[in-house]
Amino acid sequence: MKKNIGVIWGDCSSPEIVREALRILNKIALKYDHEFVYTDIAMGGEAIDKYGEPLPEHELEKCLNSDSVLLGAIGGPKWEGMPGHLRPEKGLLKLRSKMKLYSNLRPAKIWPQLQDASPLKKSIVEKGIDFVIVRELIGGVYFGNHETNEVNGQLVAKDTMSYSEEEIYRIGRIGFETAMKRNKKLCMVDKANVLDTSRLWRKVMDELKKEYPEVMYSTMFVDNAAMQICKDPSQFDVIVTENMFGDILSDEASEITGSIGMIASSSLGKGSCGLYEPIHGSAPDIAGKNIVNPIACILSAAMMLRYSFDMADEADDIENAVSMALDQGYRTADIMTEGMKLVSTSEMGDAILKNI
Repeated sequence: MKKNIGVIWGDCSSPEIVREALRILNKIALKYDHEFVYTDIAMGGEAIDKYGEPLPEHELEKCLNSDSVLLGAIGGPKWEGMPGHLRPEKGLLKLRSKMKLYSNLRPAKIWPQLQDASPLKKSIVEKGIDFVIVRELIGGVYFGNHETNEVNGQLVAKDTMSYSEEEIYRIGRIGFETAMKRNKKLCMVDKANVLDTSRLWRKVMDELKKEYPEVMYSTMFVDNAAMQICKDPSQFDVIVTENMFGDILSDEASEITGSIGMIASSSLGKGSCGLYEPIHGSAPDIAGKNIVNPIACILSAAMMLRYSFDMADEADDIENAVSMALDQGYRTADIMTEGMKLVSTSEMGDAILKNI
């Protein structure tokens, strides 16, 4: 099978992890008789340096013409002083919007080999951490109007959060469908005691839940959800929520699993073309040192095979290879513990390759 994969190498240390992910994909292509054709795409800081903007139309067109896109991570100190419309992150927001990727799925799962790396108490971790956050991705305050004006001699900033019934309905359905494929338990997180948008979420979700009588549906305020994720993450199976809440909670959830270097994510819309990326940043402080953890990017490639290309066996192969490398004691610096084998970025890639 032939697939065209757009590759956004990203900034700072990102090219180091993308390189390892492509090595794994090449091994999979050879083993399963596939052909993966890669198209390099500039976005973020790289695109600003080359073209003066975070995502030029000609680079965006490459993404839209791909079967799916693999992304490292963008941004870094070099571009922090740019005007708002030229910041690297604007390229990512534009890409999500133009690809119509309204759903972000981020798993929060602790690998058994890394239980001691979690900051939570052992008694909490032993109960299990294995849930998915389904985040609405192209609505809410991030995509609302942003303005700063002078009022009575002082600056006043305003950011607008809005959601339509249709936007809530489509992401709510993703939440219920994801729950149906797992343990049939869905929690919708909001702030309905304060926000009109949250109250509309509740109205739409209450209607939608009638189509999924097998799913145990509940709601929770976002501040309580943030506490519960630390207090007892085992209670969650699937969480569905709006953009900003999902951004914050998914970062928190990734941290309790031991290392953000282990967490992949997928962003999907109506079709099979998706955007796959590790959830961590571009790690500028360790760029070029060959020490960044490539596993999240490798697992993102596995998610691409599973969700966009319908290659479940190939995805399983990659995930099993990662698990075997951890069983064999290989650790990058962020997950290193006493008695394990400290390895570089490329050496971790080597260890995973050998297990495929």
